[in-house]
Amino acid sequence: MSAPARRPRYTLHDGFRMPMGFPVAGFDSGQRYEPSPGDVFVSTYPKCGTTWIQYIVYLLLRGGEPLPAGVRMDEVFPHLEEVGAARVRALPEPRLIKTHLPVERTPWLPAARYVYAVRNPFDCAVSFYHHTRGFVRHYDFADGTFDEFFECFIRGEVDFGDYFDHLASWLRKVGEPNLLFLTYEDMLADPRAAVVAIGEFLGAAAARAVAEPELVARVVSASSFDSMRRDQRRWSSERPANMPEFVRKGVAGDWANHFSREQAARLAAKFVERSRGTRAETLWPDVIAAARG
Repeated sequence: MSAPARRPRYTLHDGFRMPMGFPVAGFDSGQRYEPSPGDVFVSTYPKCGTTWIQYIVYLLLRGGEPLPAGVRMDEVFPHLEEVGAARVRALPEPRLIKTHLPVERTPWLPAARYVYAVRNPFDCAVSFYHHTRGFVRHYDFADGTFDEFFECFIRGEVDFGDYFDHLASWLRKVGEPNLLFLTYEDMLADPRAAVVAIGEFLGAAAARAVAEPELVARVVSASSFDSMRRDQRRWSSERPANMPEFVRKGVAGDWANHFSREQAARLAAKFVERSRGTRAETLWPDVIAAARG
């Protein structure tokens, strides 16, 4: 008789899965946070380039100066639904805020700015699996397999909910003047264009920064995968030594090394079904074609 499939553990609250250790009070108060004009939100489904974009935003608003030694990103750019509204209100303006919430749970203000990024669901699932294994205290899934995690991912039974629900919620905001929509794959293909687009969208000091080619080059270099992987302590709490690093590969297409043909076909079918008639239908046609075989 085979052993039962392992599943990550979560905190269940208000119909939502959260990492264990995220305080319920922070989750609730974060959704009640009242944004101020000038707030900058980096909004993503997990493992879609969140930390990368956070660091680009941080660098652009600080003239390309890197994080000071010993300072972690979440100290200056906290996770809203983890730390709660009071912690965010205490930040100096302009406030920099990370969230993985779907749009209907995200505090919204037309005078605030939102950078939303998405990644193809295949690479997202692989990165999410390694993330979940690595944070043992949040998920208790260190020995879990990709096959076990895949079943949770495709059913939407992971923290921050179903990938397709999340994407659909944010696509409804595309076209709003205070939202910049990016894909992880486009950012990989042309990081300089991504930095310029983010700077022009943020305006003011960030827009002036991207008008200077030397500063743009400095931001691109500092936010590159090779640079960001050098000191992993900047980006996350400590992970066990035998686990993949938080900034792990920074590539597109790694999913082909993890998915079976059956898994790829199942996720491709779900993508086609859930994206039909939406902007998502035009994203990643080559990936979907490869997954469908």
